[in-house]
Amino acid sequence: MSQLADKRKFYINGAWVDPAAPRDLEVIDPSTEEPVAVISLGDQADTDAAVAAAKAAFPAWAATPPAERLAHVERILDIYRRRAADMAAAITDEMGAPQDMSLGDQAAAGTYHIENFITAFKEFEFIRPLGPHAPTSMVAWEPVGVVGLITPWNWPMNQVTLKVIPALLAGDTVVLKPSEIAPLSSIVFSEIVDEAGLPAGVYNMVNGDGAGVGTQLSTHPDVEMISFTGSTRAGIAITKAAADTVKKVVLELGGKGANLVFADADEKAVARGARHCFYNSGQSCNAPTRMLVERSFYDKAVEQAARVAQETEVATAHQPGKHIGPVVSKQQWDKIQDLIQQGIDEGARLVAGGTGLPEGVNRGYFVRPTVFADVNNDMTIARQEIFGPVLSIIPFDTEAEAVEIANDTIYGLTNYVQTQDGARRNRLARQLRAGMVEMNGVSRGRGSAFGGVKASGRAREGGIWGIEEFMDSKQISGWDTDA
Repeated sequence: MSQLADKRKFYINGAWVDPAAPRDLEVIDPSTEEPVAVISLGDQADTDAAVAAAKAAFPAWAATPPAERLAHVERILDIYRRRAADMAAAITDEMGAPQDMSLGDQAAAGTYHIENFITAFKEFEFIRPLGPHAPTSMVAWEPVGVVGLITPWNWPMNQVTLKVIPALLAGDTVVLKPSEIAPLSSIVFSEIVDEAGLPAGVYNMVNGDGAGVGTQLSTHPDVEMISFTGSTRAGIAITKAAADTVKKVVLELGGKGANLVFADADEKAVARGARHCFYNSGQSCNAPTRMLVERSFYDKAVEQAARVAQETEVATAHQPGKHIGPVVSKQQWDKIQDLIQQGIDEGARLVAGGTGLPEGVNRGYFVRPTVFADVNNDMTIARQEIFGPVLSIIPFDTEAEAVEIANDTIYGLTNYVQTQDGARRNRLARQLRAGMVEMNGVSRGRGSAFGGVKASGRAREGGIWGIEEFMDSKQISGWDTDA
């Protein structure tokens, strides 16, 4: 155990503290299958201590001038930028993001979101007039209270910053429970917050699993809100657990994104879609994992996607380059292998990849970038979120059929459209049932909210909407506009 980094402490009430009782868990590097650190899993006493600290800190923090809360977050941003290399190294170790991607995208996602929240907060109106028809009616935005934040392993800092930063700006106090599989980046983040000098109890972090600390936060009478990102199955369980205490529950869950590729799409559309599917080793809820292709262009698209898969290098996360790394755990690897096999068994045509480790690899949770053609939307690989580098290609004949296939899913996070026909793009953007629609490879603008509909949850994270998510609105009449 001596060679492992000792990361057992929790951050509660402005100090690093030992767990109430030791419950060790090793953090496994998915590139090597070797442990790199040991954490402790919290229990009820740890959760209670963190919630009590947050509850005690709430009245003073909620009463701080917005400019003061903004200054704290600006300090967090400065320190976060300085610690970027440490953050990236932690993410590489804990969940297998390759070095360059870990620094340039995983860690950088935190910088991006903090910057965007700062911009949005500077324009935020805490008290707004209802409208010219009711001159003395106002809408006030006020903090919710103590919020429990439960974050996933696939984009650790993306999700931590999308929750912690707006909650702090809103005037809430927080208890963060990061994924126990990938906790090291949140420990670095907690060091950053500590250095930024927030008042004790405003920010707390307790490691633990979903059944333990996750459930304890969801059922705690002093926690006013739960914000959760993860699987739809876990989101349902959290909603049920939170019901008895009538919490505000905000969920950002799974996806099965459809990418509608028409025959008039630009020449890079298929390759762009396939690379996006394989990116982060397929471990993104908004990945375009179903490629719907117009029949006249179908054979060519299958060929192009297969080529991208064959050209996608898979290698250890501990080296620079544009390759993809491993998936996060043996459990995930086994699940992905089973789903690839189901695709074969149900009659989809395997055109790239398949089961087993990539050639030349004998350890680590590496998955071969895989493409299935001739998929129909009733197959398991078209229905279930695989969360690995697996692309399913489905043909369609008409625009109406494409919309029908795209919407025929329990999920509704991100859909994608590739066509040069502007009127068609606009039409499809309104017909697709999703929280986000991205077209022709154009990214959504800074401050755009991230979130879905249906079984993808209905969170809206980022920008103005992401700040309002962590607040309650109060409707006031009889306001003296001259006071």
